Amino acid sequence: MTTDAAANKLDTDAGDLAAHLETQDYVEVYGHHDADGIAAASIITHALLRTGTNVRLRISPRVSPDEVQGTDAVVLCDFGSGLADLSDDVMVIDHHIPQFEGRYHVNPRLCGIDGERNLSAAGAAYMVAQHMGDNRDLVGLAMLGMIGDGQAIEGKNLELVDEGIAQNYIVPGRGIPLFGRDVHEKVYCAAAPYIHGFSGNEDAVTALVEETTVRGETDYDLLLSRLVLAMGPVQNDTAMTGIWGDTWDLQRGMIRDAHSLAAVINACGKTGHGGLGASLCLRSTASVDEAWEIAREYRLRVIEAVKTATTATGPVYVVDDPDVVSGAADVLAGDLLNAAPLAVMAPRGENWSVSARSAGKTGCNLAELMATLAAECGGVGGGHATRGGAKIPAETIEAFKNGFMEVCA
Repeated sequence: MTTDAAANKLDTDAGDLAAHLETQDYVEVYGHHDADGIAAASIITHALLRTGTNVRLRISPRVSPDEVQGTDAVVLCDFGSGLADLSDDVMVIDHHIPQFEGRYHVNPRLCGIDGERNLSAAGAAYMVAQHMGDNRDLVGLAMLGMIGDGQAIEGKNLELVDEGIAQNYIVPGRGIPLFGRDVHEKVYCAAAPYIHGFSGNEDAVTALVEETTVRGETDYDLLLSRLVLAMGPVQNDTAMTGIWGDTWDLQRGMIRDAHSLAAVINACGKTGHGGLGASLCLRSTASVDEAWEIAREYRLRVIEAVKTATTATGPVYVVDDPDVVSGAADVLAGDLLNAAPLAVMAPRGENWSVSARSAGKTGCNLAELMATLAAECGGVGGGHATRGGAKIPAETIEAFKNGFMEVCA
């Protein structure tokens, strides 16, 4: 499929789903509990409310066919594509590997567009929203999906960003693209990338900021040099280049810095405060300070998990906190000197939560691997080629671990 044909099909699919949404009096909107899913669901909620449609928005770590079939109009955001047994009348806006064959399905992969790198669920939701009215002011939310899922600003993503810049909803800049309200917090809470010797180390960060502040201003050349020297012996080039780069000021964001807002919304979702994350996307100012603190605590939990997980052996790491397995997996796979696929897992009740990551150069498709191993162990799994997840019953977790280690050996 040519680039133009792919774009036309995606736009047609978005238009069909939007037209169907506009015939509904009431819609149940479900969003996955990460930055991309919450942003995508919030975009659709914005668009529906502006047309006068009654909406109920829910944020969840997963959804099953039984939850959404036989109910009112339902649209699933950032999940649903992988469920082949969904009712045909469910609407899906997603970018994962498609199994769903219903009529109302917007997914870049169905159009030959790379859903791993070039369009997130939030980006797809933004395209749907444009068929429901002038919703260009929501483009900043589409950017949260790109950042949250670690996508590239290229292809369809670049088109959306350029549109946002042209409309002055997004203002580009250069700086430290990390979560935080000041330099101290950006370094202290750095988890993507993790900064060896400084992340989670209050005394070291305080000393660093004092030593690199000249006449009340941060000397960024000196700061970055100090950070790179600390990271160099134990971390890869991706981590080191990740401490400086493009920044994005979202003119309509409750938190203007896009990287910080994406991190805050993701942390809210992963800690069971998905409604709070969505409220920020819906432009409520009521709980911004609370959301910041939730995100700060969450990132420090990720950092602590990384510090303890690095003592594990092989490609499987066990941590105690199930809420941070995804964040810890991102750090361990993307920032340390580790080229092989790895998994981070933690017990959650009668099951184990698992997140797997790879650098994308191993030829191992984690979406397929996690789905296959999980099914063999009586659980569920899936995801992307380089980012997978699973829920595994406790009684079969050793079999899952052994299977993962055997494939990745």
